Amino acid sequence: MKGVVLAGGTGSRLNPLTKVTNKHLLPVYDKPMVYYPIQTLVDAGIKEILLVTGGKNAGEFLRLLGNGRDFGLKHLNYTYQEGEGVSLKRLAWRKILLMVIVFASSLATISSK
Repeated sequence: MKGVVLAGGTGSRLNPLTKVTNKHLLPVYDKPMVYYPIQTLVDAGIKEILLVTGGKNAGEFLRLLGNGRDFGLKHLNYTYQEGEGVSLKRLAWRKILLMVIVFASSLATISSK
């Protein structure tokens, strides 16, 4: 199974902090926010993750996360989406919902072991 982390958006509600970086790179307690969903997927046994991002700071994810080996990932792939992600929400919402349902049932199986 593969995981998807959506790390886009403009971060307008976090202005002025998001004028210099992506909101998912901002710290929450002692780690960048993006670490939490990645670690959750890794803890669930996911070894391949696609990170979807956009904006002017997209390259910062590569610099921070590299190839994902620090998390124990087999593959960490990146894709860039232009705009604010509205098209992704409209076109892929059904697929994402299906992935969440499948992922949720897999978590139940994993946690019962």
